[in-house]
Amino acid sequence: MPENTPPESDPFADLYGRLPDPRTGSRAADAPSSRRAAREARRAENDTSAAGDAAPQTSPARASESPTGSPQPTAAEAAPRSAAAAADTARATAAGHAAGTSRTGAAGATAGRGAVATSDAPAGPRRSGAADAQTQPAREPATVGARSAAVATEPAPGTVASGSLEQLFTGQTTTHEIGHTAPQPTRRRRRVGPWIALAVVVLLVGGIAGGGFALWNTYGERVQAFFGGGEPLDYEAGQATGETRVTIVSGDTGESVSPKMFEAGVTKASNSLYKYMVDNNVAFTFQPGVYKLQQQMTSEAVLLALRQPENRLNYSVQLREGLTLAQSLDLIAEQLAIPRADLDAAVADPSQYGVPASTLEGWIFPATYDFDEGITAPQVIDTMVKRTMQSLDTAGVPEGDRERILIIASIIEREARSSEDFYKVSRVIENRLQPTNQETFGKLEMDSTVQYGAGEMGSGSVSTSEEARNSDNPWNTYMYPGLPIGPIANAGDLAIDAAMKPADGPWLYFVTVNLDTGETVFTSTLSEHEKAVAQWQAWCADNPNSGC
Repeated sequence: MPENTPPESDPFADLYGRLPDPRTGSRAADAPSSRRAAREARRAENDTSAAGDAAPQTSPARASESPTGSPQPTAAEAAPRSAAAAADTARATAAGHAAGTSRTGAAGATAGRGAVATSDAPAGPRRSGAADAQTQPAREPATVGARSAAVATEPAPGTVASGSLEQLFTGQTTTHEIGHTAPQPTRRRRRVGPWIALAVVVLLVGGIAGGGFALWNTYGERVQAFFGGGEPLDYEAGQATGETRVTIVSGDTGESVSPKMFEAGVTKASNSLYKYMVDNNVAFTFQPGVYKLQQQMTSEAVLLALRQPENRLNYSVQLREGLTLAQSLDLIAEQLAIPRADLDAAVADPSQYGVPASTLEGWIFPATYDFDEGITAPQVIDTMVKRTMQSLDTAGVPEGDRERILIIASIIEREARSSEDFYKVSRVIENRLQPTNQETFGKLEMDSTVQYGAGEMGSGSVSTSEEARNSDNPWNTYMYPGLPIGPIANAGDLAIDAAMKPADGPWLYFVTVNLDTGETVFTSTLSEHEKAVAQWQAWCADNPNSGC
């Protein structure tokens, strides 16, 4: 039956026309002429019906044929057929508008060529009898074209209407937007867009990977330690072997003893013992003395060994390199339980030990000593002085040069940071002592000697104060030319050997630019040295309280 068309005076007609058709998903009022076309189609149909009723049923002229043998309609028959065709064309045009196409008439038929001639739209009112039979051939092409146009112009799959009733009533769209199809991206955009997205993903993944690699290099070990991963900080039980000795002094705690254990080869890492004590809430009082331990021990086994009296060597003493005479006497008194006054009396006259000097500074050799019960202070000092002479003889030092070599070796021991630097520092000292260079530079200018003369050896700083540089004493190499009057510390075998065999090089300056790593820069010109000093000052600024 025919569709109900709202009257033109209906105030809601325009709104209804803009709403999407629930059957097709398209709007029936995309073009204002769609309702007018439907009314014209009905008028034409009514006119055709009236003409068909008035025309005769048969005509002699229909029996005549065209030259090609096809029957030619007469003028009377052609009129109703033309009228019927026009009506059908109008209905097809209206159907095309209802399907969402802007093409009408012959354009709609053209669009339908080659397309599937199917449509869900109604075919319109049908006529019965002869009129229907006469108008059917003329109506079919227009109908097929209209249906094909509807199929051809149907929205593509995947597109979304730009509005809906829900969006209309919630204010998210307007009646002008309802039913509009979202624009499709251009082909170029579809091609470029995925590549841009891929590039962004690659950059993000690369940045995350690079940042993660840098962070892991910096904090990987700490993260592993926190979560219990990575290499264990302790040796396995049953790996202990060999023998070593560790000296504990008054005031030592787990934090200060832990690095000593690592340096002696007892524990696996410098913080093994300390971490074990913290993790297991171990309270331990370290007693001063020299302890005989094994290498590759567990932290638990170390603490157990330190509690056993037989592992403490009551008549042993251990002295490290770089200590002054006063610092050495303090350790001897503590570890051997000899009164300090007895030791002071024992070092008062160096000549009794065959030392041609006014003091035994630099002649107390750094090593580990085992003594028998009842050892006296003079016997202890004699043993240590003889060990120094043994090292001098091994290095090939002439007897008349012993004091001079010990002075240079003591400066090397306090200034150098690595075994290679020992021999380079020795070369700088020798180059500066050359007569031609003394005329240019004037003085040796070693901070370690200035600190010793001013009593600042224990200040914890590698640089000298203004007061120390202005202190008038025979060890102030900023004030007096040549070597200081005597050694400033006890030197080990390496320093004595370096004093005898300086490396080859033109260096006249050196400065340690990183106190943590011991990195030292050696230069031969003042401008190069000033650059190295600026590098050291920058490091000190970035690392306050680091001993600068």
